[in-house]
Amino acid sequence: MSIPAITATEARKRLEDGTAILVDIREPAEHAREKIPGAQSMPLSSFDAAKLAGGKAVIFHCQSGNRTRTNADKLCIVEAPEMFVLEGGITGWRSAGQPTNLDRSKPIELQRQVQIAAGSLIVLGLLLAFFISPWFALLSAFVGCGLMFAGITGWCGMAHLLAIMPWNRVAA
Repeated sequence: MSIPAITATEARKRLEDGTAILVDIREPAEHAREKIPGAQSMPLSSFDAAKLAGGKAVIFHCQSGNRTRTNADKLCIVEAPEMFVLEGGITGWRSAGQPTNLDRSKPIELQRQVQIAAGSLIVLGLLLAFFISPWFALLSAFVGCGLMFAGITGWCGMAHLLAIMPWNRVAA
């Protein structure tokens, strides 16, 4: 099942006139870093449709809209008169000139941390291979294989390792 999209401008009007609620399905750390004012955090990993029962339309959002569309079947069990996906997610909201609350003291998204760590390890391996020993190229190959494995299986060891780092722990 698919959920129709709504633009940031239309969504803002619906939120301001009280006919809709905004639900952020991103994980708590993502919501803590940047959020749309008034958005309720209900991570997809612990989604509870019963908490959204009511007479208002529900507008779901994630980072780009893709995660919301991909999980539409799980979200469609909500008993609401209307449901929408925020077009472009929080990125689309920001691009439309709508306000967000950004807390730079919170860690960046785990996906970006993985990209930064993997890229850094690959570059480090190549530099060490060039300046010290060609055997260091194996570091870059190892990280590349890990990225391929993550893409094929959907399981990323680096993401799991980064998730338990002290800066990524969400305070209770």
